[in-house]
This record gives sequence, structure tokens and C-alpha cells, in this order.
Amino acid sequence: MTDLAEFVRGLPKAELHLHLEGTLEPELKFRLARRNGVELPERTVEEVVRTYDFHDLTSFLQVYYPAMRVLRQPQDFHELAYEYLLRAHAQGVRHVEMFFDPQAHTGRGVPFDTVIGGYRSAIVRARREVGISAELILCFLRDYSAEFAMATLMEALPYRDWIIGVGLDSDERGHPPSKFADVFARARQEGFQLTMHCDIDQQDSIEHIRQALEDIGVDRLDHGTNIVEDERLVELAASKGIALTCCPVSNSFVTTQMKSAEITGLLQRGLTVTVNSDDPAYFGGYVADNYLALAEHAGLEIDRLAELARNSFRASWITSARLAGYLAEVDEYVARYTAA
Repeated sequence: MTDLAEFVRGLPKAELHLHLEGTLEPELKFRLARRNGVELPERTVEEVVRTYDFHDLTSFLQVYYPAMRVLRQPQDFHELAYEYLLRAHAQGVRHVEMFFDPQAHTGRGVPFDTVIGGYRSAIVRARREVGISAELILCFLRDYSAEFAMATLMEALPYRDWIIGVGLDSDERGHPPSKFADVFARARQEGFQLTMHCDIDQQDSIEHIRQALEDIGVDRLDHGTNIVEDERLVELAASKGIALTCCPVSNSFVTTQMKSAEITGLLQRGLTVTVNSDDPAYFGGYVADNYLALAEHAGLEIDRLAELARNSFRASWITSARLAGYLAEVDEYVARYTAA
């Protein structure tokens, strides 16, 4: 392990853009398929990996959603989240706010309480065993109806204490944030934090970012690096303290490069840019791998990497007291590493 890789792996950090369903590693997929009697077209890990031939968001989703059919019982969701949390802890993650897609499961007959119950038990177990802190963010699937999203929000209300915020993901073509304005207004009324995917290089990217920031009033923006195309929106995000949850490795799968120039440019301008892993089982890189890939591609030194780690805590939805503690932990780590 290089010195930089060692530094990145141990650097205390939060992860804010992570899809739990996107942590389904092939080995776990096979194990759950056997348990649940699901016949898979692939027979080996290598065959699974060969299906990961993504060139845009749509081609990724065509592989992503069918894989979820192996998730059926509370224990399946528990194992998925628990195995991710252990990997994240090993890569320096102290706190994580994780997306989950209940509609991808309830739409195929898996009860909402099965999904969230399994995830919640994994969060409690991982906190007890390794000390990692975790929260859930319920994402609505934008290629489904706003009525289905509202019904899912209503179904989530009894679990309000287990869900810190709501988001919006999946295929963006023809599904702008405005489609879900009433759902997000109700979510805000119920006390949820708000975030939305504005994925890179999508149709109407800038208009989607504008709607998210001005019409919906999100607290964070997921991906969002196309914001550099509109100076007014950059200034608006800066003035509102809107954080961007960027994912360099996954960017490189769905476009020509990882958007390193946009990410580092926004960081240099003082925006709260963060680095995350998105769907690491599919894109081959967990959060420390994303830090390292960006560092190597953009020539970042440890001071910039430490600032990204501080941003990850600043952008999280934790208390000010916990924030101060995590920031001190980053400073102490950097000081020890530099002295050594």
C-alpha cells in the first residue's frame, strides 16, 4: 500500500452518497439467491462482473434493478447493510447516511417493514460491534409516479425515527424534480431533510439543478457537478451552503471521465464538495478508493483530501457537537500522519 493510500484509508470521513442496494457484491448475491431459491442467469462471479458493461445511467439501471430480486427477507437486507458497514468502517468511515429504494422492493411484493427492519437491525448491530454511526435516507424512484412516491412517504411515517431524510434517484429522463414537488413539500413538513440526485450529463441537467435548489429547496445535491455550467447556480449553492455529494469512480463509468476538474474546481471555490462511492459493488470502488482515484487523477495532496473529509462531516445531518468532535478527529489524524 502506498503512503497516500494508507493515509486515505485511515482518514476519518463520512459517506453521504451510498445506495445500499448498490453494495450487493456478487458473492452475497449468490448466497441470497441460494437461500431464497432464486435462479440466476450467471453461474460465477466472473460472469456477474461481465454484465457490468455500463456506458450511461440507463445501461447501469438495466443491470442494477434486476439484481435486487434476491433480496426478499429481513435477514437479506440485514446482511446487505451489515457487510457494507463493516467495509466502510475498514476504510475510515465514522458516519454514513445511506440511500435505500423501498419502491424497488414493495413494487415486487416485499413489505416495507421487511426492508427497513432488516436495514435498521444492521445499523444497530454495526454501531454496537464496531462503533460506526449510520442513518437511512429514503429515495423515491423518479421514473415511478408521484402518487406512488407520496404513498411510500405515508408508509414511512411510522418509522420516522429511523429515517433522517428523503431523496430522489433513478432515471432522470423526463422526470424533473418538479414532478415530486408536493411529495417533498410534505416530507419537509414531516421534518425530513431533503436531497435529490441531479446526475452528471443528463438531459436538462441545469434545469433539474435549478428546480432542486430554487423550487424544492433541497439541503444537499447528489452528484450535481453540471452546476459549473451556470455561474448563477454556483453562487446560489455557495450562498446557501448547499453541499454536493460527488462520486468520482462511478462518474467514470457513465461518462468519459470522473469529473475531476469540476469537483476540484468547486472545492477550490469553497463549495462543500464531498467524495463518496455511490454503488461500489458495481463500480469497483468503496469510499477510500474514490478518494484515492480522485487524488491520483487530479494531483491532490493530503491537505485537500483532509478538506474533503472535513466537508463530509460538515455536509452530514449530525449535531453541531458531533460535528466538532469529528472535525477534531480529522485534525488529529492529519497532525499525527504529518509528524510521522
